[in-house]
Amino acid sequence: MELRAFAEQVLLSNTLDEKLVRPNSPITDAAPGEPVRVETPQRPANLQFAPRRTAPAMPKGRAFDDTKKRAVAHHIMANHELQALEVMAMVLLAFPDAPAEFRTGLADVMFDEQRHTKLHANRAAELGISFGDLPMNSYIWTKATEYASVLEYIAGLPLVFEGANLDHTVEFEQYFLEHADTRGAAIMKAIHNDEIRHVEFGMHWLRKLKDPADSDFEAWQKALHWPIRPLHAKGDVFQRDARSAAGMPDEFIDQLRDWADS
Repeated sequence: MELRAFAEQVLLSNTLDEKLVRPNSPITDAAPGEPVRVETPQRPANLQFAPRRTAPAMPKGRAFDDTKKRAVAHHIMANHELQALEVMAMVLLAFPDAPAEFRTGLADVMFDEQRHTKLHANRAAELGISFGDLPMNSYIWTKATEYASVLEYIAGLPLVFEGANLDHTVEFEQYFLEHADTRGAAIMKAIHNDEIRHVEFGMHWLRKLKDPADSDFEAWQKALHWPIRPLHAKGDVFQRDARSAAGMPDEFIDQLRDWADS
């Protein structure tokens, strides 16, 4: 299957099933085509982005006493994973001249995002909330519409949103375990392990594409769009070992850990 066709399938399909179908033949990239940008991904009616401030807030901690609140958490995370998948498809269509190794590597990450979306959506349904029952925010997609280069994508999605998920996945794994929800905990653990590889992909391409005169951290900061900043790339339970496993140098990790907005 051509990589462009796969990206179009993810971004322009009107059913969730089509978006989440993994190609059954090897990916090729012989015809990347011309650059294309879309204002919003195609989605079925029940998965459309909702107006601002109408989507539910993420439950945490003691809220997980309520089974339905755990379902809400999975529903929100399924939408996060789906948005990430759609952003990656957008990047493939918007930057057809990106290095071939980057484009095929991004396709591999997309396969993980498809699986993550299914894991969260299926678990939400098991707990009583079908994917699409609740309003959905568009924050990840909205931020991605500002990316004007592959480097800006790398800085924003792999190194901020997925980077923060190195912490969030551990935090939520613990919430599920505290409420004897071993299935939810296992999903978070599996996604955590995948996120290490995704952040590693981001670090690899940050170094490949940045100005050699800049340090890794400087180049990353320069490529971020306000209000996204290093503060957003970490959670409450900072995972140093996971970042080391993802190829972040000690200096980068220290700067990120110690970053605080004035």
